[in-house]
Amino acid sequence: MHLYSLFTHPRMTTRRHQTVTLLQATQESPMLTRLSELSKDSVARLKAVEAMIPAVLRPAVIAGPIDGSIWCLIVNSNAAAAKIRQLLPAMEAHLRTKGWEVSAIRLKVQIPPAR
Repeated sequence: MHLYSLFTHPRMTTRRHQTVTLLQATQESPMLTRLSELSKDSVARLKAVEAMIPAVLRPAVIAGPIDGSIWCLIVNSNAAAAKIRQLLPAMEAHLRTKGWEVSAIRLKVQIPPAR
């Protein structure tokens, strides 16, 4: 397909200046729909194990990506990761009792940029 025909393709010309909401975009794209589902699932998993995380550490943890049966938590410091690492076996077991297929939880330390 030539570059010119890409810009004159009927589907391309009908949406050229039309804005769409995020909901519309996800409904029209299978890839975005899947990403949206994975994001919601990750947040639900974190909510399910939140009570297991000490209250002082909860703000340091956010839900991360899901890759098959491996789930990732993103933490904001090495110290928080060290403490949460001790909880991982119990968290994995708890999620399995709730119906999630979790073989492992990985931790990713993402230190916020200095201000």
